[in-house]
Amino acid sequence: MPVPLLFLASGISQYLGAALAVSLFTVVTAAGIAWWRIAASAVVLLAWRRPWRSRWTRTELLHSAVFGVVLATMNVSFYIAIDHLPLGTAVAIEFLGPVAVAAITGSGWRDRVAIVLAAGGVVLLSIVELGTGESGTVVGLIAIGISGLTWAGYILLGRRIAARRDGISSLAVGMTAGALFYLPLGVTVITPVVADLGRLAAVLGIAVLSSVVPYALEQVVLRRVTAARFAILLALLPVTAALVGAVVLTQVPTPAELAGIALVCTAIVLSADRPPPQDAASLPATS
Repeated sequence: MPVPLLFLASGISQYLGAALAVSLFTVVTAAGIAWWRIAASAVVLLAWRRPWRSRWTRTELLHSAVFGVVLATMNVSFYIAIDHLPLGTAVAIEFLGPVAVAAITGSGWRDRVAIVLAAGGVVLLSIVELGTGESGTVVGLIAIGISGLTWAGYILLGRRIAARRDGISSLAVGMTAGALFYLPLGVTVITPVVADLGRLAAVLGIAVLSSVVPYALEQVVLRRVTAARFAILLALLPVTAALVGAVVLTQVPTPAELAGIALVCTAIVLSADRPPPQDAASLPATS
């Protein structure tokens, strides 16, 4: 299958999982659904990698645990955000995190222009959302800001971890730590989910669609594309999220929202037009 179609399938799978999560927010809290996704993903990764078979130092375990809590925070805040914001808008704003990392760690003119474009797109999208007067918009913007910030931390921590040990095993340990850290969020929603087979199946579907499938497809893509090609493909994610939001959740973006998303996509291409980071081949590229 052509690489663009593989990457498109990855994005569609990820945001279909997010759309499925949104459909459950009326019966289970967004934070509770996020915990279920983290916990289910941890179980899958533990069964796959079985990290207990390897020798771990205390430092490696600590770093992986911190990494996992940051990743879990990114997911929880993202789910809270899409409970109040359109999916495409939330994903575009969240990309400010990795673009900022590229601008801070980079030195070329592309990185500087990218952060300006991304900031402009985020400001435009924020103004549009605030202008709707919808209740909870401020909560959504704060939550997606936290998600973008923790995504930046996830990238920086991931590079460190991947230099010491393979990223998949560290991800398995980290996701487990994240699930345990946010266990209080899960305790309140265990009964509503477990007592209904339909909800339980939906939660497992969210974990598979949003974590397992995208991760597997991204590994294939990363082995077959150049850095420049990967940058262009990465910029498709906000567009894919907007399309899924429009088709599945009837969140049709306005011209102003489309302009904001376009600015962010341009920033992604400029900032990511370089070799993928060391951890790119072993860690998921998105939340």
